[in-house]
Amino acid sequence: MTLPHRASPAPDSDPAQGDRLTPAPLGALLCAPGEIFDADAVRAALDRAARDERDPARLRNAAVRLLREANAQGRACIADAFADDPFAARPLTRSYTYLTDGLVTAALHMATRHLHPAPEDEPPLSLIAVGGYGRGEMAPFSDVDLLFLTRDRITPWAESVIEAMLYILWDLKLKVGHASRTIRDCIKLGGEDFTIRTALLEHRFLAGDPDLAGLLDRRLRDELFSGTGRDFVEAKLAERDARHVKQGERYMVEPNVKEGKGGLRDLQSLFWIAKHTHDVQEAAQLVSAGFLQADEFDTFVQAENFLWAVRAHLHLITGRPTEQLTFDMQVEVADRMGYKDSAGRRGVELFMQDYFRQATSVGDLTRIFMTKLEAEHLKSEPLLERIFRRKPKVRPGYEVIGNRLAIADPQAFLADKLNLLRLFEEGLRTGMLIHPDAMRLVTANLDLIDDGMRNDAEAQRLFLDLLLKHGNPERALRRMNELGVLSAFVPEFEPIVAM
Repeated sequence: MTLPHRASPAPDSDPAQGDRLTPAPLGALLCAPGEIFDADAVRAALDRAARDERDPARLRNAAVRLLREANAQGRACIADAFADDPFAARPLTRSYTYLTDGLVTAALHMATRHLHPAPEDEPPLSLIAVGGYGRGEMAPFSDVDLLFLTRDRITPWAESVIEAMLYILWDLKLKVGHASRTIRDCIKLGGEDFTIRTALLEHRFLAGDPDLAGLLDRRLRDELFSGTGRDFVEAKLAERDARHVKQGERYMVEPNVKEGKGGLRDLQSLFWIAKHTHDVQEAAQLVSAGFLQADEFDTFVQAENFLWAVRAHLHLITGRPTEQLTFDMQVEVADRMGYKDSAGRRGVELFMQDYFRQATSVGDLTRIFMTKLEAEHLKSEPLLERIFRRKPKVRPGYEVIGNRLAIADPQAFLADKLNLLRLFEEGLRTGMLIHPDAMRLVTANLDLIDDGMRNDAEAQRLFLDLLLKHGNPERALRRMNELGVLSAFVPEFEPIVAM
């Protein structure tokens, strides 16, 4: 996940005037920066227009024409490059962020330098990107969320600048969300509303007064984020649960790539929680913070990249912020991403199988992450479980950790490969969920399931007992499927995994 960047260095010119070139790219882009947005050329064209036109309304219209042309050229460059490299999702999100940075800071330049020059001794204004834009993750038609920050109050000059700038951006057909606040407002409102707090969690300085932006960063950390981790975790998990109820199960035939179960929002929620509770500044730090192991982080990156690529193709196909992967869109996205018919199966079937595999991986990562939070007592257990919980009795070789079935001695467990099946039987017998550490052990040792084990009479008995002995076997079979045990033990099942 792209880093939420700290305040950038001060520009050479007066920050109160917003006279700042486009912020530096946040990483590798799909095209050369100048091909996406040539900040020097655009700034020079705006200055020439201001010299030639003194009427404010006509000057604003001239600025819109110049920026509209720059926007169209940048978008065409990004779209063409993405068509040639249809899985390059991270460079794409950074490219749209860089283009948006250019348009926003150019609009600020026009507003502060030419339309409404600042009076002498005018209090400084700082322009901050927040939310997904602040994070540096922009799909082709993502919202542009802006915070106009002042020290004490919004002055008449600041109101004029904000109004002029917003009209320019709206005329460019950008979907702009904005707020004008002081630092005190940000802390107060962020304490009352978790949506606002989440947006502020990922703020990024764009232009204006860098000292004011730095002060915001420090005060948010000290006065809003510090000591409130548990409340934030509970709020984000409640939002996730409500979202899942609305969107339905993970294996919906027309899934929502952003909001659905196993979608991008689930991954983003994990990062928000880690950032709030452990000051994680980039996704790779999920490993050093103890939330994920290195191979699990690789899974995180692969799932995130795939889902972002799908979302970007949806936006580009429809020309709007489409998040639902409908049947007709599935065919087009699969084609754009290079899926071809193979071995009697259509390319779109192969694509959707990959999609659901990635969504399943997101679910696995979420379970691992939640267990870490419970171990740190940042996530509450359900109230009734805390009051009436009885510690289940488990067979030798197992133990109960956090009311989940865990393996007492991994080495002894692996000494008998049939334990890879007995684990699921014990889960059904006790009614407990399997601990993520036990799941990790199973997935890391699937190679133990060989022909000898498949043909073993005791292994076959265990498998049949899973189907017939403990009532509804669906929970065990679903988990076996997601961990790869089912397709390893019954190879004929492999072609329809995630179908």
